[in-house]
Amino acid sequence: MSSALTDLFPLPIVQAPMAGGVSLPQLAAAVSEAGGLGFLAAGYKTADGLYQEMKQLRSLTSRPFGVNLFMPQPEHAETGAVEVYAHQLAGEAAWYQTELGDPDSGRDDGYDAKLAVLLDNPVPVVSFHFGVPRPDVLDALRRAGTFTLVTATTAEEAVAVERAGADAVIVQGVEAGGHQGTHRDIPENDGSGIGVLALLAQIREAVSLPLIAAGGLMRGSQIAAVLAAGASAAQLGTAFLATPESGAAAVHKDALTNPLFVRTELTRAFSGRPARGLVNRFLREHGPYAPAAYPEVHHLTSPLRKAAAKAGDAQGMALWAGQGHRLARALPAGQLVEVLTAELDTARTALSGGGAAGTGGAR
Repeated sequence: MSSALTDLFPLPIVQAPMAGGVSLPQLAAAVSEAGGLGFLAAGYKTADGLYQEMKQLRSLTSRPFGVNLFMPQPEHAETGAVEVYAHQLAGEAAWYQTELGDPDSGRDDGYDAKLAVLLDNPVPVVSFHFGVPRPDVLDALRRAGTFTLVTATTAEEAVAVERAGADAVIVQGVEAGGHQGTHRDIPENDGSGIGVLALLAQIREAVSLPLIAAGGLMRGSQIAAVLAAGASAAQLGTAFLATPESGAAAVHKDALTNPLFVRTELTRAFSGRPARGLVNRFLREHGPYAPAAYPEVHHLTSPLRKAAAKAGDAQGMALWAGQGHRLARALPAGQLVEVLTAELDTARTALSGGGAAGTGGAR
């Protein structure tokens, strides 16, 4: 990784931006203070809400941090399919005593307004999910002193990221919790995702940009593995979900290690886009029938998910989690970074045959 970007976070540990109220300023600050790179998630927030969180985070730490943006989505959903799904969810609305949301509540997530905030109030790092920004956007952020990262789930997507002029690629394996950052949502490709180690090898041969590996990483030994495979850093989401600083609901945190939830699946049930979550009643009953319609389905189910969370009903929530969820540890975020670093040291020592190993960001 370029020395300028490496110097921002001395440890090769990036806290994944988790939208929906999980990535609080307190979480990002704790990770950055410990030597990693903390992230705010701008997704589903207003531009002013993002600005206020940036302001709060800056009051908690002077260390660098990042902000993640969702790319605007093209119009491709079939209105009829969304209406059919709404009829199917009528029983859920009655059960939780709430109304279904308006599927036409907006497609761009306030992208331009949030981008304006980030250009007026530059942050060290900005990452993008669900597509590649225009080259002029990446250039503007670079002139503002911001490093840009873009998620890719295939080698072809990584090539597009490099051509657009981003500074690094977030290599997201199929093991990752939450939404897959595919640039185009193609239903025919459902279930064809690639594991992070295999994907790293493919993308490393396709582009020359620095790579940040993401997907089911929960232990320092796994961080060592992706670094050995060519990544410059590792991005962890589910590992930080259970920390006290995370904004996830208590029932969501508990579900990560609850024996009732034994596996995860990619599903369109909650948002209309493939996202990995713990298999619960809602996912089982509605996942097979959910249309490819993001963000329409996200808006439609939002009141249901909020009502289920308020009721403490894990069976009706979107329990986003990666495949390594059973390895979650409810440690303070800063302490978790320390434990991961110690595990990384141990793994590196073993890989080197017992020689000394450091934990600075990979070069």
